[in-house]
Amino acid sequence: MLYLIEALGARVIRFAEEAGRLGLLFGQTLAGLVRRPFHLRLVFEQMLAVGVHSLPVVLITALSTGAVLCQQSIAGFRRFGAESLVGGVVALSITRELGPIIAGLMVAGRVGSAMAAELGTMRVTEQIDALYTLAADPVKYLIVPRFLAGLFMLPFLVAFADGVGILGGYVVGVKVLGINGTLYMKTTYDLLKLEDVFSGVFKAGVFGGIISIVGCYQGFYTRGGAEGVGQATTRAVVIASVGILVSDYLMNALFFLS
Repeated sequence: MLYLIEALGARVIRFAEEAGRLGLLFGQTLAGLVRRPFHLRLVFEQMLAVGVHSLPVVLITALSTGAVLCQQSIAGFRRFGAESLVGGVVALSITRELGPIIAGLMVAGRVGSAMAAELGTMRVTEQIDALYTLAADPVKYLIVPRFLAGLFMLPFLVAFADGVGILGGYVVGVKVLGINGTLYMKTTYDLLKLEDVFSGVFKAGVFGGIISIVGCYQGFYTRGGAEGVGQATTRAVVIASVGILVSDYLMNALFFLS
């Protein structure tokens, strides 16, 4: 019994230490946003890596999701003679929930892991220590550009994902399953509001911040050589994904239940 209490206490202490260290790194990152010098070239390079290079996988996933969602919605709505509502339901589901979640999880797997691996490799090869030796701020130089890139590029990715997801639903519903195209677009226009789109875009910005700060944190504090880099990469994806799902629930409660 005593062993179990000790093990539980050790885990609680370790969690508190990790949370505190993450909070301090996040605070240093926010302070670095307004402190000179501003490494704009590094920011644009990270925006390219986070946004442009992630666009194909996000769009393919969004297209497939919109098509499958429309297919399944029609199968269910036909039982109640409500096929006319499919367009609006697909659009609301994509913009409010599925677009941000899909883009966030895809980017967490692709970009969050890359950030952890890059910074983790720099840590175990002592490149980050070399920056301290050169009187450079590693947080300002390495983490701030990645954080800004995630914060700014995820909303753009989600905007594209929303459009492609709705298009995928339209193609399957109208061209494959024979729903009236005019009625499909009318219900989409009637049910979809700007606040639905903006809520998803806002979620995307939060998800981008979570992915970036978690990936950078795991890489920045990597220990244990190549094995430690692999573990940090895995933790970055898992923790960022859980953070996306938990924050999504909290924001849903804020936007749609208050």
